[in-house]
Amino acid sequence: MNIIRAENYSEMSQLAAKKLIEQVNEKSNSVLGLATGSTPEGLYEEIIKEHKAGNVSFKDVTSFNLDEYVGLNKENDQSYYYYMHHLLFNHIDIDSGQVNLPNGDANDLQEECNSYEKAIKQADGIDIQILGIGLNGHIGFNEPGTPFSMQTHVIDLDESTRQANARFFDSIDDVPTQAITMGIDTIMQSKQIILLVSGSQKAEALDKLVNGPVTEDFPASILQKHANVTIIADQDALSELSE
Repeated sequence: MNIIRAENYSEMSQLAAKKLIEQVNEKSNSVLGLATGSTPEGLYEEIIKEHKAGNVSFKDVTSFNLDEYVGLNKENDQSYYYYMHHLLFNHIDIDSGQVNLPNGDANDLQEECNSYEKAIKQADGIDIQILGIGLNGHIGFNEPGTPFSMQTHVIDLDESTRQANARFFDSIDDVPTQAITMGIDTIMQSKQIILLVSGSQKAEALDKLVNGPVTEDFPASILQKHANVTIIADQDALSELSE
């Protein structure tokens, strides 16, 4: 597990963008695993800037997103489909046919999970997966207690997760109670993982990830077992990390 120390959020985003762009420039048809939430927004801003400067093309790239809320259609401005297109895809040259997100509005959610997992395998797996970490240790939407063996599945969102995401909605009542998420086993099959951590509120979770036991009660702890994980964290997030 490689830890890269960034001075602040901006430098964390720049370092992550550099790694992702290097991956795409080395392998033009890379398969990228992408994340949502506030943490990767700076990363996507950097990617757009570098693309517009002519330093990277995504025309042969395939992407898979970690998760999507159940019950929100693509037009809903709180859906991750909307988020990804608004903050990234609409501003780069990625082929829309190569963009993959779970359909949280599917009639048969289990079939949607199975199809999504199959599509990742058919793409020969994810070359580089971007992750954040929840305050309770979730990665993707894999909440505490999720078996490490799970592949793409429907998850009941923990109340703490809904509370953390309520700031994006008009009220807590509008926050979905379920999501489709890549499973922990799916994430762990990625060839490389980059975990982004920013802010003092994530410091305890980061320390627990690095120094705590590997347990399903803290899903991110499984990353200790992955052969190629890079953590890029700012000084605030690193404030409680024991050497």
